[in-house]
Amino acid sequence: MTTTQDKLLYTGRTHTTGGRGGAARSDDGRLDVTLTRFGTVGPGTNPEQLFAAGWSACFMGAMARAAQVQGVRLPADLAVDAEVDLVEGSDGFKLAARLRVHVPGVPHDTALAIVEAAHQLCPYSKATRGNIQVALSVA
Repeated sequence: MTTTQDKLLYTGRTHTTGGRGGAARSDDGRLDVTLTRFGTVGPGTNPEQLFAAGWSACFMGAMARAAQVQGVRLPADLAVDAEVDLVEGSDGFKLAARLRVHVPGVPHDTALAIVEAAHQLCPYSKATRGNIQVALSVA
């Protein structure tokens, strides 16, 4: 939800049919994926993989902003390995996540400071904060 003071930058729109065994397509046609249940064979992806891809891409953007503020140049081979778990507990289904960040050539302490700052900036991190278990690490 935006307030009158917020500036809307972009709205992603998709149309999904069939749930975990269906398909999702963006309104501009740039995303067109078959959805499959985890553990099945054949083409397709699942919501956890899509969430991991979106979060890791957004997180890298937040890292760029955090590195710029700290006066650090990030390497071209910066990478984030994201894992999003679907967990069933006594209170039903929930998610958990791990982001392992690879920042070659940047001292570990500096990379860790950038990752922690990015976690405060990233919209996905903000959306999940306090809602799911998240572990961050620097490779």
